[in-house]
Amino acid sequence: MKSLTDYTQGEQTALFDETGAFFAFSNQQFQEKAVKGVQYCQLQAGIICPKDKARQLIEGLRNIYQAGIKRDLEENGTEAIIERELYNHECFYTYDLTDVKERLEDYGISAEQIETKFKELAKQQ
Repeated sequence: MKSLTDYTQGEQTALFDETGAFFAFSNQQFQEKAVKGVQYCQLQAGIICPKDKARQLIEGLRNIYQAGIKRDLEENGTEAIIERELYNHECFYTYDLTDVKERLEDYGISAEQIETKFKELAKQQ
């Protein structure tokens, strides 16, 4: 089953190319990728972007994320997504659903839905 990253990665890469954004976690990485004469700003998670393209990048990433969630829900359905995330976060070992609840909050999936699915699957373990 695809994950949210599968739905968003290609479009995000294209947007990074279009806006001239890149990741840099040190001065050396910044110097290797920066274009002389361009003013940059640092966004979250090590993203560096030309200052005049920052708004375009932020809005584009938001739109890609929301479209990815929509496609994920359409193609996989709520129940399968919950199950995928429960296994990805190893909830049947930890019995901690916190990360799954946070991860699926933007999907409009409630904590109650996650807990119900967890209990159902835990009985099968």
